[in-house]
Amino acid sequence: MATAAARGGARGVVKRLADVIPQSVLQDMKVLSKRKQKGVSLKYMMDFGQNPVSRQLLLSAQFLHEELPTRLAHRVMELEGLPFGLSFKPQVLKVRDWYVESFKELREMPPVQTLEDEEKFTTLLGKIKQRHDFVVPMVALGVASLKQEMHFSKSWYELPDIHSFLDRFYMSRIGIRMLIGQHLSLHDPPRPEKIGLIDTVMSPYSIVHEAIEDARHICFRQYGDAPEIALFGSEDLQCAYVPDHLHHMIFELVKNSLRAVSDRYMDADVDAPPIKIVIAEGNEDITIKVSDEGGGIARSGLPKIWTYLYSTASSPLTQLTEDDIQNAPAVLAGYGYGLPLCRLYARYFGGELQVISMEGYGTDAYLHLSKLGTSEEPLP
Repeated sequence: MATAAARGGARGVVKRLADVIPQSVLQDMKVLSKRKQKGVSLKYMMDFGQNPVSRQLLLSAQFLHEELPTRLAHRVMELEGLPFGLSFKPQVLKVRDWYVESFKELREMPPVQTLEDEEKFTTLLGKIKQRHDFVVPMVALGVASLKQEMHFSKSWYELPDIHSFLDRFYMSRIGIRMLIGQHLSLHDPPRPEKIGLIDTVMSPYSIVHEAIEDARHICFRQYGDAPEIALFGSEDLQCAYVPDHLHHMIFELVKNSLRAVSDRYMDADVDAPPIKIVIAEGNEDITIKVSDEGGGIARSGLPKIWTYLYSTASSPLTQLTEDDIQNAPAVLAGYGYGLPLCRLYARYFGGELQVISMEGYGTDAYLHLSKLGTSEEPLP
């Protein structure tokens, strides 16, 4: 645990929010941080964006003009009060300042009443989205720094407050980027099957196949080889979903399996068994199972896979600096963020991610995608 002296020293150097923004802005932020956030569902996004005519674009911009400052205010206030001195880490302060800057720009933007207003607002949204591109690794750097400081004084897995915060923060970020990305995408040339970021006839089989190829490419780069992957399921199956979300989740799951199998059979005299992926359609869900024979996870270790910065590989975060973030290469494993973030992406639209492991044999991951699309965002 960080000592009081260490935290006090940090406070002596670091300026609190009240010291860096006008009192009027801080008060506005405090008021909005107590306002209830308004969640939307996949179905609502589809119904609303089906015909992105001028009126729809105006309504979307007006909703975001009101909702985004509220969501940002919630997160800024939380970033100010994190335990164990995490709020004072330079990387966390940088993220806080990004959020504050975006909040101020949104509040300074007049109400959206005309199409010209909407165009200006959309330009601002693009700027904000780009500013927040590296929030996840930047926060991860701050958390990794805290973890190193606390290494010998307290088990990282005994800090539920930190993990609960990260769940809330990253779920909120998924929602903010989804809403901004959806609005920006409504300005793209129309395609019959696309509604913003949502593909109404997405083929899970195709997205899974792409994710497999991308993960195997990374594995080849790391190991010089990659286990075979057998994919089972209907190529004709379609559903409404966000392809980028599904790709991200499957890529992470396959990446984990490839590493586990490669590590286990690296020096073996027999060929590595193939990883098996099955896509099945039920009444409520489409479920994708990723099965490997990579040796599994000890039962005592299973709860840890959902904690941030837990990884069986050495974390590359400890070698990265802030300047490295924008150019950091994708690595096969080690960040310890894959599974926790995957579960948040799954839950964002009412799905779930489960992992069942048999130590000494392998691991099965079940990714459930809700077909109903009626679940509202699980806002923190």
